[in-house]
Amino acid sequence: MERAESKTEILETFGEEETYRLGEKLGQGAQSGQVYTLIGGLGVGKTVFTKGFARGLGITEHVSSPTFTILQVYESGRLPFYHFDVYRIGDVEEMEEIGYEDCFFGGGVCLIEWADLIKEILPAKHTQITIRKDLEKGFDYRMITVKQLDAAE
Repeated sequence: MERAESKTEILETFGEEETYRLGEKLGQGAQSGQVYTLIGGLGVGKTVFTKGFARGLGITEHVSSPTFTILQVYESGRLPFYHFDVYRIGDVEEMEEIGYEDCFFGGGVCLIEWADLIKEILPAKHTQITIRKDLEKGFDYRMITVKQLDAAE
């Protein structure tokens, strides 16, 4: 099955607070069963975005990147939030060991940092968020592309 883009939105932020607020807005609109992938290099603001996303789900506890544990689960918001950071994953089989399918296809919301490293197991239908810097536009500038992906019928 090929993936078809059904909607693409390009947004710009000019500081951490704006990146946080954009994450918060997307978190407020997140629904049960949705998977969000977060792609971008080191230091582009993935964790800031994720903190805002969690806040949009109503999570008030401290959110940090689960770089060494791969998965952090937050259940204090309006939906369970499964936050993956697969930067240090050695093999996709590690995802099976932590039961990723229960998270991807369960009743919560998933957000996966460095998702391009596990693209072969991502569900066909997901929201892909890519964050890029452009230093010519300033140190705090970010271009954030949000694509709704779905399997072509």
